[in-house]
Amino acid sequence: MGDHQPTPRLPLEAATSPAEPDRGARLAQAAAAGDVRATRELLEQVAPRVVRAVRAVMGPAHAEVDDATQLALIAFIQALPGFRSECPPVQFAARIAVRTAAGVRRRAGARRLGHDPSVDVDTIEVPPEELDATRRRAAVRALLDELPEEQAEALALRLMLGWSLKEIADATSTPINTVRSRMRLAKDALRKRVAADPALAAALDRATGDA
Repeated sequence: MGDHQPTPRLPLEAATSPAEPDRGARLAQAAAAGDVRATRELLEQVAPRVVRAVRAVMGPAHAEVDDATQLALIAFIQALPGFRSECPPVQFAARIAVRTAAGVRRRAGARRLGHDPSVDVDTIEVPPEELDATRRRAAVRALLDELPEEQAEALALRLMLGWSLKEIADATSTPINTVRSRMRLAKDALRKRVAADPALAAALDRATGDA
């Protein structure tokens, strides 16, 4: 392939060459068996994705982002014996990070009357074109504290990490129609929260389409 040809976008930014998924699976298998070197290398690979997922769910300014990240990495390693390579290890780690971060938010009670203190859209200065996204993230973060776990996970993976419904289905070993149902229920709940703001509701529809 010539140097000037564009590199195609890969789902979830999970692989940059055909060999990487196989290597990741081998590392995961070795780490699950207790290989310290493999565990260290695997953690180095997944840590950036885990950090991004935790910050997306909790908000980058949340006081417990670092704790949630550490918990997510520990949970990832502990879950490796049950990992069956249905998806790349980084995707598996991101899913665990989403669940862990949502759990930490709920336990911490990090909301103020349904308002996420990490993103104060009334005081933060953002360009007009970014306001919908900022307010949407704040509304979703607050809602994640209240939704059933499966709905919260689907909504966070779709809206905050940008996964397709198929990617969510593959990562969670869930039929895609079940994922659609969870997304529909989660979106209905979020619509009730933003019913007074038609622009925010429209932004939600654009962000959570059935792609």
